[in-house]
Amino acid sequence: MDGADLGAFLKARRAALDPRELGLPEGITRRRVPGLRREELAQLAGISVDYLTRLEQGRAPNVSDEVLDSLARALRLAPDERTYLHNLAVPRRKRPGWCPAQQVRPALQQLLDAMAVPAFVFGRYLDVLAWNDLGGILTFDFGSVRAEDRNMAKLFFLNEDEARALHPEFDQVCQDLVANLRAEAGRCPDDARLPQLIGELSLGSERFRRLWAGHHVRDKAHGHKLIHNPLVGELHLRYETFRLPDEPDQALLTYTAEPGSESERALGSLASWISTEDVDQATLRRAAGG
Repeated sequence: MDGADLGAFLKARRAALDPRELGLPEGITRRRVPGLRREELAQLAGISVDYLTRLEQGRAPNVSDEVLDSLARALRLAPDERTYLHNLAVPRRKRPGWCPAQQVRPALQQLLDAMAVPAFVFGRYLDVLAWNDLGGILTFDFGSVRAEDRNMAKLFFLNEDEARALHPEFDQVCQDLVANLRAEAGRCPDDARLPQLIGELSLGSERFRRLWAGHHVRDKAHGHKLIHNPLVGELHLRYETFRLPDEPDQALLTYTAEPGSESERALGSLASWISTEDVDQATLRRAAGG
């Protein structure tokens, strides 16, 4: 990433604001494009129109934190968006030109295997690095996917039919995935793998191209997920995400069901499938894959 990405983000967020909500006048002339005019954002942020122009054109290196904070307030950025903005603006000389290979510590895999709920470890760019048996049969069969394709964005945007069958809220999940990927992209913006992944997704999915152009940013945190499992049917689950302190590019994700609910009983049935001695993992994968 470079200054062009910072400029594209600023322009996208400027276009997303409603001037009326900010108390700005409609003006005599009709607005040709949605959102704030450049001079309006400059005024709200307390910077010159010329400087904002150079920022949006990628011609203003070494932006100060004070200017970034002013822009974030003027654009009404959420915390995740504010972090993304600062990540994009870090001078290239202070950023690593590559990101280290992603590895899951054996003790972390042991923790996953000991958990009684579906659990996963995600790495940069929504790569699925590790999972336990219950996680491996909840939705996608990660064990049968090539390691280089074991990525949630790829699984959704390049395999839409399967992803839609497993996720009734497919459209919303796609929006969340792209916003998550934007947040991940800001953590290591000069990693050579990032443009390769974005290029592959853009070539393979018009839906991804459209959502990526929106420049929405949101980190994984917590929420609810509706999943249609081919073995036990519909599951209403809660998910929680935990960043690993010594591996900030990795996150532990868990799914749980409401105690006493049908979804909890369904998860128990899935666990029984896994623990049944006469049902091997190959059989489970075939069943889960339809």
